[in-house]
Amino acid sequence: MSVDKVLDDTEGLPLGETVFRALREALRSGTYKPGDRLREEEVAERLKVSRTPVREAFGRLVSKGLVVQGRGRGLIVRRLDQTEVVELYAMREILEGAAARLAAKHASEPEVDALRDLETGFEQASTAKDMACFNRLFHESIFAASRNRYLDSALKELQDAIALLGPTTFTVEARPSAAFREHRELIEAIAAEDGDKADALARAHIRESLRARLKIMQGG
Repeated sequence: MSVDKVLDDTEGLPLGETVFRALREALRSGTYKPGDRLREEEVAERLKVSRTPVREAFGRLVSKGLVVQGRGRGLIVRRLDQTEVVELYAMREILEGAAARLAAKHASEPEVDALRDLETGFEQASTAKDMACFNRLFHESIFAASRNRYLDSALKELQDAIALLGPTTFTVEARPSAAFREHRELIEAIAAEDGDKADALARAHIRESLRARLKIMQGG
């Protein structure tokens, strides 16, 4: 979702909330990356608002641990250390496994077809950035198919931390081809209504993603 789409969808909300949602989406989409500096005047100009709601939104980003005070003026998008990354993926493994298990129970045929379409888009994507976009939609669709509002809410909260991970793991050699296979197997488990298998495959998929993430962090 683009920042402009967020602004359209938040029409009527207080400006501080609108700016916060726009900045959060910019983090999640990779428009702002770990280490990037955020300045009030630049954000206000970009979103065509005064600096007051930007200052309010910045305060919320700080309280959520998404940005930290940089040297001089402005804030810096925070980087996660290795311990935080491992903890984040441990939670992702639990949530993704549970979502896949419930999706195997509740997903409709059109939802399974939509997962296949997203996977096709993922496999045909020409850049790692586009793969990451399709991958995000793919996983969000599994959570939606789980029919559990609390699980879906937990994923949305986790996405804020996921935004701090940095470069997509699809820049790691052989990771895209492995993810293709993992996604296809997961879809078929969901289609077959095999909750145990879907849970196990989703967890294994996240563990492989963690391996690729650590490889990036270690410069491999």
